[in-house]
Amino acid sequence: MADDRTIMGIFSDEETTLSAVRALKETPWSIENVMSPIPSREIADELSTKPSRVGYFTLAGGIIGFFTGFALSAYTALQWQLVVSGKPIVALVPFFIVGFEFTILFAVFGNVVGLILKMKLPDYRGLADHDSRCTGACFCVVAVCPVSDEQKLLNFLKNSGADTRILS
Repeated sequence: MADDRTIMGIFSDEETTLSAVRALKETPWSIENVMSPIPSREIADELSTKPSRVGYFTLAGGIIGFFTGFALSAYTALQWQLVVSGKPIVALVPFFIVGFEFTILFAVFGNVVGLILKMKLPDYRGLADHDSRCTGACFCVVAVCPVSDEQKLLNFLKNSGADTRILS
C-alpha cells in the first residue's frame, strides 16, 4: 500500500456526494470511507455496507441481564426468608420485574461494549487526517488510488464538485 495515494473529496451537499460515490464505484479506485454530517440512507445503500453485528452484543447482554436479575432477587429472597402474606419466598412475578430491569441495564452495557469492540475504538490514527468540515456541514469521500492515478482522481473529484485534499 506504500504506492497508493489517499485523497479526500469534500462535497457541499448530499446529491453531489451520492452521484460521485456512484461514479467512483465504476472506476478502478476504491472508496475507503464516506463521512456525512447527517445519516443518509441513499449513501449507505450505495456503499452496500454489511449489517452491524452490534445487535448480537445487545441481545447477549439482555439475556444475561434477565437471568442475573432474576437470580439475584431469588438468591436474596432465599437468604432472608421473609414470608409476606403467605406468598412463596420465590414469587415469580416480582422477580420477573427485577429481571426485566436488569435486561434493559445489561442490554445497554452489551450495546456499548459491542460498539467499542466492533468500531475498534479508540482509533487515534484517523485524527491526523480528519477535516472538521466533514462533521459540520460537508460530506467527505475518501478514495484510494495508485500514485500514477493521483492526478486523474483529483480531477475526477474536482469535476464531481468537490474540494480535494491529499491525505497520504
